[in-house]
Amino acid sequence: MKKLFFLFVALLSFSHADVTNKFPSADLLGKQLPIVDVRTPPEWAETGLLKGAIPIMFFDERGGYNVDKFIQELNEKVDTSKEFAIICRTGSRTKIISNFLAKEFGYKVINLEGGMMFAIGQKLPILPYKK
Repeated sequence: MKKLFFLFVALLSFSHADVTNKFPSADLLGKQLPIVDVRTPPEWAETGLLKGAIPIMFFDERGGYNVDKFIQELNEKVDTSKEFAIICRTGSRTKIISNFLAKEFGYKVINLEGGMMFAIGQKLPILPYKK
């Protein structure tokens, strides 16, 4: 099942409907755009969260996922009728997820390239993760 999902998402990635790729920046943070951090709780604990980020795990530590649960939590915490950004560790997961969300749900998504590793390197504000 996971292989089918990745194949499906890989095919979707060729159509970049409503996906913008940007690197995390102070400028972007200043726009007060919702930023969803799709990493796992251990990752959030390890590096902290970009200031203002909303932690909503997509893939668990084993690579499993529950799309329905993710979408439900996303819609509870973010106004998905407006543009929002997603971030992961390096931008690999968000590239897949952003294309999926844009294609399947029509969301306007900003994929934060380079992820948290880039944000940390740019010395953007990072806050400790609190459960």
